[in-house]
Parts: sequence; C-alpha cells; structure tokens
Amino acid sequence: MVLKTLQEKFKVKSGLKYLEDELRRPRHFQEKKGVAALACVVDMDKFPNAEAFQELRHFLNLKPNAIHIMGYKRGGHRNGMFSIPFCTDKDLGWNGSIENGDFAEFSGRDYDVLINYYTDDRLLLKLMSTKIAARIRVGFQGMDNAMNDLIFNCQLDDFKTFTSELKKYLKILNEI
Repeated sequence: MVLKTLQEKFKVKSGLKYLEDELRRPRHFQEKKGVAALACVVDMDKFPNAEAFQELRHFLNLKPNAIHIMGYKRGGHRNGMFSIPFCTDKDLGWNGSIENGDFAEFSGRDYDVLINYYTDDRLLLKLMSTKIAARIRVGFQGMDNAMNDLIFNCQLDDFKTFTSELKKYLKILNEI
C-alpha cells in the first residue's frame, strides 16, 4: 500500500515536470484557415452535459463527424454507461503519459480548434490538453495563459454565452 502511494506521488511529480517542459516549448502554427475538426476536453464532474458540444456542429456549420469530445472524471467509475469517452486520474502514467486507449485515439488526430472546457487546475486535464495537436486553443480565464490562445471570461455552466463568444471570435479570426 505504501509503495503504491509513493508510486502515485512520483507519477504526479513526473507529470508536472513533463507539463512544465511542454508549456515552455514554442508551438508551431500552420497557415491553414478554417475549422474542419474541433476537439473538446471537458471536465465532466463540473459540466456533465458534454453531449452539448455536438450542438456546435450546427452552430458553426461543421460536418457531422467534425467534433470529437474527450471527458475527464475525477473518480474511477469505469462501469457506468457514458456516451463520451473519458479519462480518470488512474490513467496517469510515467513522464506525463496518459494510459487510456480512447485518449490515444483521440490525441492521434490533428485538430483546428481545441476547446479546454474546464476551470479546475487538474494535472490530467492539462496533460490531455498539451498532448493534442491543434492550431487554436480556447479556454477559460484563470487557467494557465500558456495553454490557450483565446481565453473567455464566462462561467462553465453558461454554455450559450460560451458558444456565442466562440463563434464571434472565430469569425474575427476568419476561421468560419
């Protein structure tokens, strides 16, 4: 038991070191414009209605398979019926790796926009965000500014305001 606790502590420490290194590394931007693929990393403990992101498809005039959602749940309740794949804290591996098959598939794609839909300072959420290749990253105020390009000052449960602001700024950037 003590060995397992010590192992988890070292996994967190190695994850924090990996995250710090990734945030210092400059990102390379592509000149491509437009939104064809959109990824969402959602804290399902704070925003359980992650399926609401599918509405963005109509709101932003995207193709049916353009939106990909990955959730995060603090507890390890894997036996429940969830339509959104998710990671838990138990998926944290060594050196910042995330040992989850659904996440490996999710992060294996390139996206035009990544929505970091969380406000809690959780290591696994930040690691998930840094491992996803995206041109534009959108998040909330209060999070690390190095993780996001667009930062919105609205509440997590105010999805309507978030979507209208997202659409407004994507238009300003000539992405939609």
